[in-house]
Amino acid sequence: MVDRADISSVLDQIRSMQSELNQTSRVAAPVKPADNVQGSEDIPDFAEMLKNAIDKVNETQKTASALRESYEMGDPEVDITQVMIASQKSTVAFEAMTQVRNKLVTAYQEIMRMPV
Repeated sequence: MVDRADISSVLDQIRSMQSELNQTSRVAAPVKPADNVQGSEDIPDFAEMLKNAIDKVNETQKTASALRESYEMGDPEVDITQVMIASQKSTVAFEAMTQVRNKLVTAYQEIMRMPV
């Protein structure tokens, strides 16, 4: 059976840690907006990130297609496991991209329904 003194000491330790965290969060310096951060030019914009992701999915699909064609033509250097793995990678990447697109469309529709 667990001793009540042990539970009380654990609770006291948790409370003291919480109070320490609360004190440090009050003392912490306020976060500056991203506009004031130097080097913010290095951060890619959303459209560029989306285009890069789509290009990466396209490249994955092209690679899978090329491996499949090589295997169908009888290339001895291409193994069926390579073809299947590349095919599954391209399928997963495409499905993930489709889900992101669906979420973006839903978010856009929700924003358009907001009253101004």
